[in-house]
Amino acid sequence: MFDPREKIALFIDGANLYATSRALGFDIDYRKLLASFQKRGYLLRAYYYTALAEDQEYSSIRPLIDWLDYNGYKVVTKPAKEFTDSTGRRKIKGNMDIELAIDALELVDVVDHYVVFSGDGDFRTLVEALQRKGRKVSVVSTIQSQPPMISDDLRRQADNFIDLASLKAEVGRDPSERPPTRRSDKPEFDEEDDTY
Repeated sequence: MFDPREKIALFIDGANLYATSRALGFDIDYRKLLASFQKRGYLLRAYYYTALAEDQEYSSIRPLIDWLDYNGYKVVTKPAKEFTDSTGRRKIKGNMDIELAIDALELVDVVDHYVVFSGDGDFRTLVEALQRKGRKVSVVSTIQSQPPMISDDLRRQADNFIDLASLKAEVGRDPSERPPTRRSDKPEFDEEDDTY
């Protein structure tokens, strides 16, 4: 699946990867994730995309973003939009699909193998465009959850599908190892809209 001579780039849809690992019952250890893909080829870049609620005094995701930024990841953020749904629950919407797609296409001349961490079917067109340019694309998500976290169209389009469950021993950590955070400020994650 991976050739050690390939230049690899990781494109992580942060909200989607968080929801997928949570559905599988483990957290991602981002240090291990980098090390895992450095063994598979020449890791050129690792991008992490997420929207941030910047008007809050404290964001539970801020420590992760800061750590990633200092430890080998290119973090791409934008302000999220906050709203209250019809049931009165506070939600935050922040879709990063366009930013991820543009960054991926801009690197088409230097990346041999793209690894997209998302099950979002909107990325099928991006995968197809990269393949037309002669690039290999692997998609990381899961079919182990109910319902599966990956769109069937995206899974079929990808050159390789990697079930995140198969990477658990390599890149995962038990949620009990998670550092304590203030949960009262954290809005509910809305998976369908790629939101927190």
